[in-house]
Amino acid sequence: MRVYCCLNQKGGVGKSTTTYNLGAGLALAGKKVLLIDLDPQANMTKFLGVSADNGSITDLLTGMKKAKDIIIRRSENLAVIPSSISLSGAEFKLFAEPGRELLLKEAMDGIKGFDYCLIDCPPSLGLLTVNALTWAKDIIIILQPEFAPLEGVANLVDTIRVVKQRLNKSIDISGVIITMYDSRIRLHKEVCEEVGRHFNNKVYATKISRRSVLAEAPSHGKTIFEYASKDAASKAFTELSQEFIDRSGKK
Repeated sequence: MRVYCCLNQKGGVGKSTTTYNLGAGLALAGKKVLLIDLDPQANMTKFLGVSADNGSITDLLTGMKKAKDIIIRRSENLAVIPSSISLSGAEFKLFAEPGRELLLKEAMDGIKGFDYCLIDCPPSLGLLTVNALTWAKDIIIILQPEFAPLEGVANLVDTIRVVKQRLNKSIDISGVIITMYDSRIRLHKEVCEEVGRHFNNKVYATKISRRSVLAEAPSHGKTIFEYASKDAASKAFTELSQEFIDRSGKK
C-alpha cells in the first residue's frame, strides 16, 4: 500500500475536496483506496456522507479501537477512516505520549488490501501532520495558485526536511496539484510558472479549475462523480486520477 500525505498548511485551498475526489477517481479506475481523515474539522468525513458514530481516527490514535473496526466501506473500492471534532482535544493529550510521532504508523500496522492510502492532513504543521509524515512515503501538496498559499509552502518544505532527517528518511514530495485554477487570471499563470520552476516535473499537468459543482457536491455527501458525472470537473478528476496512477507506477 502506497501512503500519501495530502497537505498544505493554509486552509481553504481545496485540500479535502481534492483528496476525496482523487480517491474516488482512483477507486473508479479499479484501485483499492483507503482515505484517512486526519483533520479535526472532519471535512472529508462530511463530504463523503459518512458517520463517525462507530469510531473515528481519535479512537485509533488513543488506542480505544483497532483500525479494522473503524474502516467504513464507502463503495467496493473506496473505504474511509472518519474524523470528528474530538480529535482536536485528543491531539493536545497525545503530546504526553511516548513515541507520539509514531502513533498513526503503529496503529495502521498490518492493514492490507489497499493499493493507495490518501491522508487528508490538517492545515497546520502540528503533531497530527507529523504523524502522517512519519508513516507515509509520499507527499502531495495541494496548492491554490495565489501567493499567500505559495509562501506557506516554504514553511512546509522546512518541516518536511526536519521530519526526513529525524523521523522518516523515505519521505519525499512526489507531486504538486494545482486547484481553483482559472486560466484567465494572470496571477494564476504566474504562480504556476513559479511553482514549476521550484518543483520541476513534480507539478501535475492536470489542474483542477474552480467549479460550482465542486462546492455543491460535498453538501450532498457525494463525490463529484456521483453528483455531476458529466461536468468538466468530473473529467478533470478522471484525468488527474490517471496521471496519479501513471506517476506512481514510474516511481
